[in-house]
Amino acid sequence: MQGQNQQQAYDRGITIFSPDGRLYQVEYAREAVKRGSASIGVRAEDGVVLLVDKRIRSSLMEETSVEKIHKADNHIGIASAGHVADARQLIDFARRNAQVNRLRYDEAIGVETLTKDITDHIQQYTQVGGARPFGVALLIGGVDEDGSPRLFETDPSGTPNEWKALAIGSGRDDIQSYLEENYQTDLELDEAVGLALRSLAETHEEGLTASGIGVATVDAESRSFVELTNDEIDEYLDDFDLQADSDAESAEDADGADE
Repeated sequence: MQGQNQQQAYDRGITIFSPDGRLYQVEYAREAVKRGSASIGVRAEDGVVLLVDKRIRSSLMEETSVEKIHKADNHIGIASAGHVADARQLIDFARRNAQVNRLRYDEAIGVETLTKDITDHIQQYTQVGGARPFGVALLIGGVDEDGSPRLFETDPSGTPNEWKALAIGSGRDDIQSYLEENYQTDLELDEAVGLALRSLAETHEEGLTASGIGVATVDAESRSFVELTNDEIDEYLDDFDLQADSDAESAEDADGADE
């Protein structure tokens, strides 16, 4: 009985390490990310692609109300997987930091700098009693001042990692395996969009619909964030033969982590 009580103490206290060096609440936050619908990032030679599975739960839901891709600055986009409400808080934090950097230094913030600002903020919530970790992971894609495309991931523990291509959220293992097998370092932006779409299709046997996904790009030359319209996404789906038989979205039960 005493051992069970001790286990519950490690389980409930965010600031308490278990005897084997684990923070259970951080691990539970990672589980919330796994239950969220998938987000994919691919770095190309001339930009970065962010793609998200919106997981529309009902034909009555307005697709524009499902926000999983966000513009943090003119040259940076962010995609999320996990608790959407937690993601919104981090997006607001990122936008404020990006604007402060412009006002203070009269220049755009670096992608890595913004990522580390966000992860420093996330990490604070793993050391403060009475607060819980953020149950969300972010993909931060953008272009630096010298035109270099960058793609970073944030973890609920507050750890940043840079990637060439990455999937987070539901179906991550299958999508990541496809990316690892098919990614090439000399991809152009259009090819990177195709790779992201094909990798997501690995978890959608019925095909993809433009209304059920979101795609955004950050072009290296213009350093501009652009979110693709449904018509533009449809063109890509047709080109890669990934279009679902019907435009009607299947109503999927959300697992409680994503909206």
